[in-house]
Amino acid sequence: MQTPGLRLDRVSAGYRHRRVERLIVEQIDAFAPAGQVTALLGPNGAGKSTLIRSIIGLQPLLGGSVTLTDTAGSGSDLLQLSPRERARRTAVVLTERVEAGLLTGREVVELGRHPYLGLIGRLTDHDRQLIAGVLDDLQATDLAGQRFAEVSDGQRQRLLLARALVCEPELLVLDEPSAFLDVGARVDLMALLARLAHDRRITVLLSTHEVELALRMADRLWLIHDRRVSSGSPAELVAGGRIGRVFGTRHAHFDPASGTFRVRG
Repeated sequence: MQTPGLRLDRVSAGYRHRRVERLIVEQIDAFAPAGQVTALLGPNGAGKSTLIRSIIGLQPLLGGSVTLTDTAGSGSDLLQLSPRERARRTAVVLTERVEAGLLTGREVVELGRHPYLGLIGRLTDHDRQLIAGVLDDLQATDLAGQRFAEVSDGQRQRLLLARALVCEPELLVLDEPSAFLDVGARVDLMALLARLAHDRRITVLLSTHEVELALRMADRLWLIHDRRVSSGSPAELVAGGRIGRVFGTRHAHFDPASGTFRVRG
């Protein structure tokens, strides 16, 4: 029986123009367990968003396979699933700002149930109860009646997360979810994702530039460097010196003892 989670086997990602391929990352083997938060780290331009988008099928994978294993131990090639089945089993929150027009927060969240709606497209009592429960769990009930375009960035992120969760995914993928948030909201979001992963036993994979925050709050790291990925616990990657080698600069170095970056003396 396979361990629940997301597995990459010899994955290569990048861009293909006609017959010419440009590899950004290649031959990646990595695993993100269910019930944990896995943070994808790497310098600017290392390929974090490219890898994320390839994993979820928004751009073609150039090689390898992506397997999603459920709690029963059954593995499925994620990119071979039908669009409807993939939309039911995975949820995605991208960094691009969502233009929702005049929709309220609740109406935006309701869109997450679309893969389950029949031909009529009407929400059932079960759908409404599920949506209400997720909004309550994320402390976003008071945002439901407000126009999505009029709430703060942090509030929008909670509503988008609620939209993702109401589809009851096995896999939740987020690309730079804290990009528009202040420091307090970033910490709060990471704590919320950790709780959701642990409580709901879902696989959470997020890309982030927040290295120190990921070291403190993520369960597992995928670190992109030189087109390859090193994976392990934060403690393992710190102890092995990989964090310092990848993110250290002429003017700052990573201090393993404190888990922070310091100005070189």
